[in-house]
Amino acid sequence: EVQLVESGGALVQPGGSLRLSCAASGFTFDDYSIGWVRQAPGKEREGVSCSTFSSDGKTYYLDSVKGRFTISRDNAKNMVYLQMNTLKPEDTAVYYCAAEILGRCQGVEDYDYWGQGTQVTVSS
Repeated sequence: EVQLVESGGALVQPGGSLRLSCAASGFTFDDYSIGWVRQAPGKEREGVSCSTFSSDGKTYYLDSVKGRFTISRDNAKNMVYLQMNTLKPEDTAVYYCAAEILGRCQGVEDYDYWGQGTQVTVSS
């Protein structure tokens, strides 16, 4: 059974930091690109960051998070992380971990599997 389980969401003040984790199981992790997608109330889903499958090794970021967020993956542990620094109120959303086999990180509609999401709220 494929599972993607996110954790690490919380309420944080503007300027603060969080690290989201995504634990993957049930598929060949190295063959999958893993991304973080967020959805704020009343808004469309948007891809925040993506790490391509192991042999490709590229990373991508939404322009508004470049320099603040960092994606990383631990292939030995089947884990993906999103380090989020200098958080802003506009980063408030449910953050989802998603996986696409041999994906190029080109669109949120391309993901094959999704986690249940974790809430990130940035507010004073």
